[in-house]
Amino acid sequence: MPPDKPLRADARRNRARVLQAAEAAFSAEGMAVPLDEIARRAGVGAGTVYRHFPSKEALFEAVIHDRIRQFADEARALSAAERPGEEFLAFLGRVIDQAMLNKALCDALEAAGSPVTPADGVQRDVWEAFGALLGAAQRAGAVRADVDVSDLRALLAGALAMERHARDSARPAGRLTALLLDALLPRA
Repeated sequence: MPPDKPLRADARRNRARVLQAAEAAFSAEGMAVPLDEIARRAGVGAGTVYRHFPSKEALFEAVIHDRIRQFADEARALSAAERPGEEFLAFLGRVIDQAMLNKALCDALEAAGSPVTPADGVQRDVWEAFGALLGAAQRAGAVRADVDVSDLRALLAGALAMERHARDSARPAGRLTALLLDALLPRA
């Protein structure tokens, strides 16, 4: 389907149902889940899935991009919050927590921290939104002024890698994220 042609209302609903079913399936089962099973869970036929997504990989990419777009939307909304510093730290913790529950999302966000990862439109959008929230938190005096979006990208990727590694140790879950968030606070 040409990208410039708007979808009918029923097609938009079906696409959204497929994305929702696919996100749950990929999160729980990884890439092994068959497209026919995703279609069944979405309550649509396999042809509907293929009409929107030519391959499982294309569906997978759309699921990840959709979730990253949701993060961008949330970050933009929080940048206008009454207490952007508190919101920034809580949001960053939520992003890490949610990514840790979804290997595919974790991989995508961890890779986004790499300076050699090319930024597509979704990546640029999310980092611009994260940057706006970071700036609001810094203006509120809640986050160190010397941290920029490049630092945030690297710190997020590092936090995900650390939390993955810590799962295999006796450390309590989230401890390393808490240490990272503490490191972002301004020093007296």
